[in-house]
Amino acid sequence: MNPTHTPPIVVTHHDHARLERLLERANFENPTVEALSDELDRAKLVDPRSVPADVVTMNSRARFRERVSGKERELTLVFPEDAGVEGRVSVLTPIGCALLGLSVGQVIDWVGPTGRTLQLELLAVAFQPEAAGDFVS
Repeated sequence: MNPTHTPPIVVTHHDHARLERLLERANFENPTVEALSDELDRAKLVDPRSVPADVVTMNSRARFRERVSGKERELTLVFPEDAGVEGRVSVLTPIGCALLGLSVGQVIDWVGPTGRTLQLELLAVAFQPEAAGDFVS
């Protein structure tokens, strides 16, 4: 296994602005808040109308595999206030932060619930608001 998988990510200008506002109110003692800040700092920013359809944006539904176990899941990436419903994961969770900005086929390391580093591989973007013509969700 490579020491770290940190692929390039793409974030829309709109998502970036909303996530920056979220971070202004967040508790930086939470390691995921710091990780999200780091992800936003390294992201390539694009116009919502030009984001590729295979990129996970906010409110996208993504299918991915945890590479060690082979377990596949499908989740919708949401803001914290929209989480808590089955199948929705907050961007302020380790897996939510890992999904943000990934393109199909990319692999990223993330810290699992046990504290172990796992590898997440993005298999598909089942729904992306921008690809559906929603540029402000």
